[in-house]
Amino acid sequence: MSAKSARKRISVRPRVKLWLESDDESVLCGGLTAMLRAIDETGSIKHAAERVGRSYRFVWARIKEAEQALGHKLVESQIGGHGVNRSELTELARDLMADFSDLREEVFHLVDDVFAQRLTETLSRHQSAK
Repeated sequence: MSAKSARKRISVRPRVKLWLESDDESVLCGGLTAMLRAIDETGSIKHAAERVGRSYRFVWARIKEAEQALGHKLVESQIGGHGVNRSELTELARDLMADFSDLREEVFHLVDDVFAQRLTETLSRHQSAK
């Protein structure tokens, strides 16, 4: 099998999970950003929890843990309020979500580029050895 045909058949890609930590505790990750995005879209922690398939209690606890680790609020809530927009993201939460999303994209591109280069080198080295 030639290196060219091997490259065509190999569709292996690296995968990376990225999160931000403080004192070995997760502060921000893909799961929390999904929860925050759902809160932003629904205006409700309850509806956001349903949307992401988690309990209200889990989502609320996860937000509080992140807020405590950061020392800043991420969600402003009107507990027991009626209508839409009972909960809304702080500007900090929106900025952190945008920064985290950008960082994830950069990391994914870097990992893809490095892996593609290494795979090419490895295949070339093994092709040369034949």
